[in-house]
Amino acid sequence: MTVTIGRRELLAALGGVAVGLPLAARAQQQPALPVVGFLHDGSFAPRTHLVAAFRQGLSESGFVDGRNVIIEYRWADDQFDRLPGMAADLVDHQVGVIATPGSTTAALAAKAATTAIPIVFSVGADPVKLGLVASLNRPGGNVTGVSYFTNELGPKRLGLLLELMPGGADVVLLANPL
Repeated sequence: MTVTIGRRELLAALGGVAVGLPLAARAQQQPALPVVGFLHDGSFAPRTHLVAAFRQGLSESGFVDGRNVIIEYRWADDQFDRLPGMAADLVDHQVGVIATPGSTTAALAAKAATTAIPIVFSVGADPVKLGLVASLNRPGGNVTGVSYFTNELGPKRLGLLLELMPGGADVVLLANPL
């Protein structure tokens, strides 16, 4: 049996396929990129080095912003009362992780906002005393990170400096208590 298709029928069939291809392509959409939430109590301008280091660290782990991961930045611009809302916004956006590098107040706000999304911090104080983790060897919950213990080591460093320079001048320290 031979089937004969006229020119009009062939063009109509090809046109139908051409129209249907974009619909089929949309049906096979690429999976959404993972999203990293970045929360900080300060502002961007004086911390460009922090963002560059953060992006470099992600890149070294194979994650490049815009290519295979999206970073959602939230800067409180030293308005600490904005942090809870910003942390809640990241939770609402269902980010995969919240990073709070160098910001104790942001880490505490993120912890208060979620018990499900992982939170990664870097702080200068003892994270156990701050209430971020249960203990250093078993942090528990969804919060983990790095502490530089600068608050604990600061007095020791000052004592060492005074021993090395016994006739030294007065020392003045300005610090954020958090």
